[in-house]
Amino acid sequence: MKTIKDIPFSILDLAPIPAGSDAADALHNTRDLAIHAEKWGYHRYWLAEHHNMPGIASAATAVVIGYVAENTSTIRVGSGGIMLPNHSPLVVAEQFGTLASLYPGRIDLGLGRAPGTDQVTAQALHRDQRHATETFPNDVSQVIAYFQESTPAQRVHAIPGEGLSVPVWLLGSSLYSAQLAALYGLPFAFASHFAPDLMLPALQLYRDSFEPSPSMKEPYAMLGLNVVAADTDEEAQCLFTSILQQFTNLRRGTPTKLPAPVESMQERWTPTEEENAKRMLENAVVGSPETVKAGLESFLKRTSADELMITAHIHDHNSRLRSFEIVSDIHSEAVLPSTGAR
Repeated sequence: MKTIKDIPFSILDLAPIPAGSDAADALHNTRDLAIHAEKWGYHRYWLAEHHNMPGIASAATAVVIGYVAENTSTIRVGSGGIMLPNHSPLVVAEQFGTLASLYPGRIDLGLGRAPGTDQVTAQALHRDQRHATETFPNDVSQVIAYFQESTPAQRVHAIPGEGLSVPVWLLGSSLYSAQLAALYGLPFAFASHFAPDLMLPALQLYRDSFEPSPSMKEPYAMLGLNVVAADTDEEAQCLFTSILQQFTNLRRGTPTKLPAPVESMQERWTPTEEENAKRMLENAVVGSPETVKAGLESFLKRTSADELMITAHIHDHNSRLRSFEIVSDIHSEAVLPSTGAR
């Protein structure tokens, strides 16, 4: 059974915009967290693409990845993920080829199938979402091909990009993505931080169906996990109310900046909303260092994840830093093995 000491820990950041703040502050906080994350020994730092979200500043994901990579030196930086239906495969390959040329050996490309927004905004992105979703497998193949060495008959080239072998991951919250990642022999990142119901079936399908590829001989599964840590259980539970409020507002169709924490959610949601939020966030680990350690151990026992990608929507930046520091302290005695995925 894998334990905390056996696997790498990484960070997923959506560059949250706290209430009372703006996108500039959020992006500066992202830079600061990434600098600390590198010092604390996190393995990779990923940014996620979302659009038309007042509480998220990472819409121009490749740009933010460059900003983080420029301000760090060793941590891997990548996308968790780029929503491929919003982009042409060539543009994605060029963007990440550029990043890989500037920051060699440090860039990851995680690809997702969802648009990362609502349908009206998806149309504003000027992409045929229905068609793009149907062609997702072929688009993934095209992205991978653009990173390989060219052939004599090839007429379109990704420059930069060609020959750089940028690691490509598939992201997902469904069985579809698990099956495709297995078929293509790619590392798989599952969104268990908001899609707990299919987590174990997706993992089993991916592992059972995995076909070795030139880049991956064995399956490699990374799981997203909400972790809010503080010096006491009570403080952590209070900090966690920010994401509970944000999630509830999103489900109501009224997305907001990340709200400040509150002492109680009792008057802020209906019983149905409470049930929905707790079901979607049931994997979250919230509490003191002792509570978080026990929660991480329990999660790994259930999943045998190859890597954990920690995310934390915490309103106060210093409290957010402290949360990730606590997690790094829990993990700090580990001697990280050579991983199956770069």
